[in-house]
Amino acid sequence: MSSDILERKGTARGDVSDAEWQARIETAAACRIAYGLGWNDGVTNHIVTRIPDRPDRFVMNPQGLGFDEMTASCMVTCDVTGQVISDSELLPGPAGLNFHSAVLAARPEINCSMHIHPTAGVVVSATKGGLMILDQRGCLLHNQVAYHAFEGYARAKEEAPRIIAELGDKHTMIMKNHGLLSVGRTVGESFYFMDRLIFACELQERVMAMGTEIQTVPEEVIAVANRQSMERYGNKPFGTNDWKLLCRRLERQDPSFMD
Repeated sequence: MSSDILERKGTARGDVSDAEWQARIETAAACRIAYGLGWNDGVTNHIVTRIPDRPDRFVMNPQGLGFDEMTASCMVTCDVTGQVISDSELLPGPAGLNFHSAVLAARPEINCSMHIHPTAGVVVSATKGGLMILDQRGCLLHNQVAYHAFEGYARAKEEAPRIIAELGDKHTMIMKNHGLLSVGRTVGESFYFMDRLIFACELQERVMAMGTEIQTVPEEVIAVANRQSMERYGNKPFGTNDWKLLCRRLERQDPSFMD
């Protein structure tokens, strides 16, 4: 099927730097792992990773392919102004390209950004009260969750500055009536915060479905647990060991993401 998107020309290993190829591998791995966790089973949503030796550029999964189909060679290279750089027949989704490029341009310390629509995340995004922190894992998210009102598909250039302003220096965002966003200094950190955010949403959805009185965690206790988490990691990126474990598992199961 020559017309199938899987047959379209991507980027060969020798056409890019070692740093870019590694960014492509990690981005493909993040897509595959996210699919395995049930975060996305369609052809929308996006994960972007800044290229270490070209910080003005990043790689991004193309539109039209499922997360389970992503490989290093199919990733698209773009710059922080939103221009496609790679010589490829594959193209990025316009909405994702719009606000992810803006986030990376505005926050030079951020090297990975991901946006997905997991069901529990969409459920919580549709509640007026927003996220409730109900367990110790969720305490990591204390003062780390921003909110952005739904404005339609995030394709308008003028929406990106609002997303950036509302995100501030936080690591996650609940896009109301839409989905979730996370950012990090590494792919592993962005993935770690997204994992914690999704788990918190799933927990809240299940607890609320019980229809019984909810045992909340006092704000001062959440703050203590959050401080303990911060002290544990210091200035190091969160979730590094967790991310390495997930990548090792993926490589054992199906190393084709590195192609």
